[in-house]
Amino acid sequence: MSSINEEAVRHVAYLARLKTNEAQVALFSSQLSRILEFVDQLNQVDTTNVEPTAHPLPIANVFRDDVPHQPWKQDSALANAPDTHLGQFRVPKVFES
Repeated sequence: MSSINEEAVRHVAYLARLKTNEAQVALFSSQLSRILEFVDQLNQVDTTNVEPTAHPLPIANVFRDDVPHQPWKQDSALANAPDTHLGQFRVPKVFES
């Protein structure tokens, strides 16, 4: 069974330039040790007939073909817009000026 001691947590925090207090170091040490215990459980599973994969599901290209088409006319594009102004979509302000 693997475990992470507090010295290792402090060292990793130092390398990552993270400030930690003693309570956090103790908490992270405990949490990381539990994660390693779970990984040890996974290492005990028999995977002799399991083929290695990079992804659990088959991957397919989900992009559509890039086919040229006629662009929408301005009237059609703005037909369902709740608010327009001078041929453009009108939206609420995001930034205050």
